[in-house]
Amino acid sequence: MTIGYAEAYDLLETLVRARVAHDGDAFVELFADDAEMVLDPFAPPLAGHNDLRAYLLEAADVERHYDLAIERHWVSGDTVLAAWHASWNRSADDAKVRQAGFLSAEVGGDGRMTRLRLWTVTREHLAG
Repeated sequence: MTIGYAEAYDLLETLVRARVAHDGDAFVELFADDAEMVLDPFAPPLAGHNDLRAYLLEAADVERHYDLAIERHWVSGDTVLAAWHASWNRSADDAKVRQAGFLSAEVGGDGRMTRLRLWTVTREHLAG
């Protein structure tokens, strides 16, 4: 499948809304049943809807005031590429966490992601 620029924008906006709201149902609907999400290239990927829900549940537990924005996106065939940034307060100590990153989302024939890869740089600022 070749995804269009406008469809890629809609997919990313839905991803942002689901991630910011910690909405597990909306989040997993974006992924094919056998999808993978790669957060760390040196660790096994999250595989399947249960792993994706567990990831989002853990994030909801440690993040307060989560904000995510897509800065710009590109499309190449069935792959969506995007630069993004996020910030939140860590629940445990109220430290401000900021991230900048890049993502690559491979999209299947049904318009859902089959693989999402994230590359991230994180900076933490102590509360106070």
